[in-house]
Amino acid sequence: MTRPLVVFGNGEIGEVAQYYFENDGDRKVEAFVADGDRIQESTFCDRSVVAFEEITKSYPPDRFDMFVALSYAKLNGVRQTKYDQAKAMGYALASYISPKSVCAKNATFGENCFILENQTVQPFCDIGNNVTLWSGNHIGHHSTIGDHTFISSHVVVSGMCTIGQRCFFGVNAAFRDGCTVGDGVFVGMGASVTKDVADGEMVLGKADEIIAADDRRARAIRRSYFGL
Repeated sequence: MTRPLVVFGNGEIGEVAQYYFENDGDRKVEAFVADGDRIQESTFCDRSVVAFEEITKSYPPDRFDMFVALSYAKLNGVRQTKYDQAKAMGYALASYISPKSVCAKNATFGENCFILENQTVQPFCDIGNNVTLWSGNHIGHHSTIGDHTFISSHVVVSGMCTIGQRCFFGVNAAFRDGCTVGDGVFVGMGASVTKDVADGEMVLGKADEIIAADDRRARAIRRSYFGL
């Protein structure tokens, strides 16, 4: 029998996570968790909200698992930090994989993954820890998705691609087969990636329009979109 769950995040993604875990999964969400200075209400979705600093007292890691339900803020840095902190506290991090997705039997998934409906994950894929695949993506055969990456919806990652950590891919982005994408890469909506992308670079709009990590436009996008 699976253990009950506490969800870090008392916002929209936390609410979505609770819905999926309880309606399409086999997990009961017992409580929500947030940093103490960010708690404004004592309940959320008819469940208690507990300060992260106090969580082990009421929901200890030997009895409860955790799921970190956060977005791509700080280019996934906030979600990564909370994932690391929860691990250090001794929690097992649960993953949700929608039964309405098609995932090859030999595809592998790490901890704290959020894999929503209508995915196609082909054979020999390796999905890392703390990865979000929102609805309706295609991950091609022999591809690797690095830890803490957020892929929105209707993204096509062709076969044999290697994707780094802490990346963000916007809706309808597409990747040619065999591409290598570095860490902390931002790919905008509808962008086409037809060649390798280095750490911290951005791909916007038309094919091969890659912006260097230290470019003025890249800095402005990171500041406005991710708060970096």
